[in-house]
Amino acid sequence: MQPIFALNNVVYAYSNTQANPALNGVSLTIQAGQRVAIMGANGSGKSTLLRILDGLYFPQAGQVEAFGHVLDEHHLLDEEFAHAFRKRVAFVFQNPDVQLFNPTVFDEVAFGPLQLRWEPARIKQAVADTLDLLEISHLRDRAPHRLSGGEKKRVAIASVLVLDPEVILLDEPTAALDPKSQSRVVDFLVEWGNSNKTVVVATHDLDTVPDIADDAYIFKQGVIVAHDAPRQLLRNHDLLFDANLVHAHHHFHDDVVHSHAHTHVGHGHDHTSG
Repeated sequence: MQPIFALNNVVYAYSNTQANPALNGVSLTIQAGQRVAIMGANGSGKSTLLRILDGLYFPQAGQVEAFGHVLDEHHLLDEEFAHAFRKRVAFVFQNPDVQLFNPTVFDEVAFGPLQLRWEPARIKQAVADTLDLLEISHLRDRAPHRLSGGEKKRVAIASVLVLDPEVILLDEPTAALDPKSQSRVVDFLVEWGNSNKTVVVATHDLDTVPDIADDAYIFKQGVIVAHDAPRQLLRNHDLLFDANLVHAHHHFHDDVVHSHAHTHVGHGHDHTSG
């Protein structure tokens, strides 16, 4: 089966010197229908990887293929290729304020279909269905910049989901959200990922990984240091500690390691860690 994405020895650096590259010899494949977690601490290269997959960045060395075609600047200058690729692959940034710029939530979600010149009736129906899916229909006429962080995140997801992409790339989708908002985003990822869509999530939120992914990579300093099923990786405390994904204080629940820097509820004891 032809993979959705195939990376071969990809190198990307944020300066021409290529000293301490953000990605250093990364090779991986992502198949259609997979739910993949890219785990790593801040600065590990996981967000850069998503931008490579979305054709926002291009490697200085190595090759990226998407849907069997080389994904590079030359091909994305071809209007037909770029249009087909952008319709199939959607990217949700970590900070939803980067994506939200329209006066109302309806306008935000309708923006993509308008650019594709869908018929008005089709746009209205697609927007309504997408708002329902993410349980934000009540926000339809609200200004996005006045919403809570969790609401903004769901609007950002809706703004790309309305186009019915085959692949959705999400950068830290649960970051800085309250528990209720986190739960709603995770529930969406579980439901949408189980519909044979391809989901790639960059995250350091270990608690959500077993729910949202069936395959996982751990990155450290731009290099893949592990690749396995999520629960297998999460059982390996030494690996997680070395990748700066857990702190010195840790314990296990159901054979999966957890690390906390807050008071535990229901364990009968309190802990803090630096």
